[in-house]
Formats: sequence, C-alpha cells, structure tokens
Amino acid sequence: MTVAAPTLAVQGLRRPDRHPQPATNNQQQIPMNLIPVTILTGFLGSGKTTLLNRILKEQHGHRIAVIENEFGEAGIDNELLVQDRDEQIIEMNNGCICCTVRGDLVRILGELHAKKQAGTLQFDRVVIETTGLADPAPVAQTFFVDEEIGQQYLLDAIVTMVDAVHADAQFDEHHEAQEQVGFADRILITKTDLVDAPAVQALKQRVVQMNPRAKVAEARHGVASIDDLLDIRGFNLNAILEIEPEFLTDVSHEHDDDVTSFVFRESRPLSLERVEDFLGGIVQVFGPKLMRYKGVLNIRNVEQRVVFQGVHMLMGSDIGTAWKPGDKRESKMVFIGRGMPKEVLLDGLAQCVSQAGSGLTR
Repeated sequence: MTVAAPTLAVQGLRRPDRHPQPATNNQQQIPMNLIPVTILTGFLGSGKTTLLNRILKEQHGHRIAVIENEFGEAGIDNELLVQDRDEQIIEMNNGCICCTVRGDLVRILGELHAKKQAGTLQFDRVVIETTGLADPAPVAQTFFVDEEIGQQYLLDAIVTMVDAVHADAQFDEHHEAQEQVGFADRILITKTDLVDAPAVQALKQRVVQMNPRAKVAEARHGVASIDDLLDIRGFNLNAILEIEPEFLTDVSHEHDDDVTSFVFRESRPLSLERVEDFLGGIVQVFGPKLMRYKGVLNIRNVEQRVVFQGVHMLMGSDIGTAWKPGDKRESKMVFIGRGMPKEVLLDGLAQCVSQAGSGLTR
C-alpha cells in the first residue's frame, strides 16, 4: 500500500506491512533501551497541577521525569535537590525530576536522554503535561515522526483529566476540550465530590459517547493513582484491545458534540490488503478528521488477530494473539474524530470482506 505518511519508528504505529509477522514474547515487551512516556492532558482547571505536584513530592517508588510548560504553581521550592538554571531541570528528593517546555520538546527530550545515558540524571519514565488549551496530537506525533526520539522513547498512553463541575460547558464552548477526550487512552474525572451522582453518570456517558475505547475512572481532589497513569499500553499494537460498542447505544444523554465515535463490526473474514488500500486512500483525504482509530481484525487465512490503529495520517498493523477454538472471530474497529465520513468508512470497510465471503453486513 502506498501511504504518503512518515515512516515510523519501533513503537507500533507505522505503515502497515503486507505480510505482518507474529509478535514474539520479546516484541511484546518494551525494549530495554526505550523510555515509556505518558502524555497528561486536560482542560484548564481539571487538576493536572495537583496531580503533578503529587508525582513530584510523594514517595511512590517511581523515578519519573515530569515535563511541564511552566513551574508556576508547582510549589516545589522546598523539594529540590539539584537545579540547573540554564537548562531548567530540577531533581526532586523522591527520585523524580522536573523540567519546563519553554522551547522545543524534541530538544528537551534529547537532553534528558543524554543526561540519563551519562548517568547524571536517573529516571525510568516520562510524564509530559500539555497546556489546558492544547490539542495533544502534535505532542503524540513527536514520538513517531522524529526518528531519534523514536529510538529513545516509547509513547505509552494519553491520559486526559476532565473537570466534573465545568466539563459540559467546556465541551460545548471549546473544541480543544473535546479533542483531549477523543485522543485519550485513559480518562480521569476529577471533582466528582462537588456534583451529584446523576451528574457524574451523565458526564461519564457523554465522554464514552465521544471515546468508547478509553477506560474512565474518577480522581477525587485532582489526585489519581499512579497505576492509573502508567503502563497503559494505549499505543502498543500487541496490547490486549477491548472495544465495547454497546456503550454507544445509550443516547439518553446525547449531545451534539463535534468529536464523535462509531464502531465497524464484521463477522466474516476481511482481506488485509483491501483494508490497507482502503484506509490508505481514506487518510489522504480525511486524515486530519480521524483522531484515533483502532481495532482487531479477523483476516482470512490468518490464525491470529490482526491489530490495526492510527492517529490522523499515521497508521500501522501487527499480528496479535491467536484465535482460540470457540472464539467469536469478528472484526471490530472504533473510529474517533471530528466530522468523519461515517458512511464512507462503514461502506468501504464492508467492501473489504474477502472474496470468499458473501452478503455484506456490519
């Protein structure tokens, strides 16, 4: 397939192979030389600063490099061990480090990696905070389009914090707030103690309508478990993928959001070549509208699941776990985006049923 998109590094997203090979156990593990990265996003006031302060201060046992836009409200003056004013890097007394992104993210990531290699800074993973009004896509794409960064770091997941008090108004007024939800692999709803239970439930249903593939959890007082942030494997093609399309059937709290989602389902085997060619053409025209798309495909004459995912115009496929006797062999693919050509995508994928199949369904 011809895809006019950058060739990507070893992290999962890449041009689909014509004949993807089964992943070995080693391939399913993070290579020892790659540093996992979590992107933390969320609209203004969603609790990112509170969470980042906790990461920087608490004795949680993780050595994490936190990249912030500004120190500002972080209130870390009494916690630092070493400060490099020229490069704006601070080492904390719990093993974490903190630095700012006033310049180029690629440059700062490169500096951190060089210091880690030289032994002057010790950290095992990175958390990057985006600004409250930022679209997280450009940050995520950094790890796929920059070859050197792709050889040093592995994007683990995008975590989005949502303010239970103000989220509905923010979704209605700011498309960035919707996009932050659309890109998420994990959604943490904060300030749930300040609204009643029906309002929290309605908000959960709304974010699931926008993004059915992200796990939704609550984070009281802007604080979340470290385990809800790390090792999510949202960008790992070999990770177990579950899509719950039934979430989309409850429209009791339906909103006219710009960011929407839908699920393609097909019980008969597909042709991988047809899927690659069809989506390769689609992303040339509609790539900017496709925020996240990810699924498990049942490919004819392939005894393993084929996992497929993409971000905008960057996409890739790989062999997943084997189908077991008794498994329902079904293709399921979720699309999340803004102004997506839903019928074009559903009809086009339906035409990707292998020649041996008959009668289109979805």
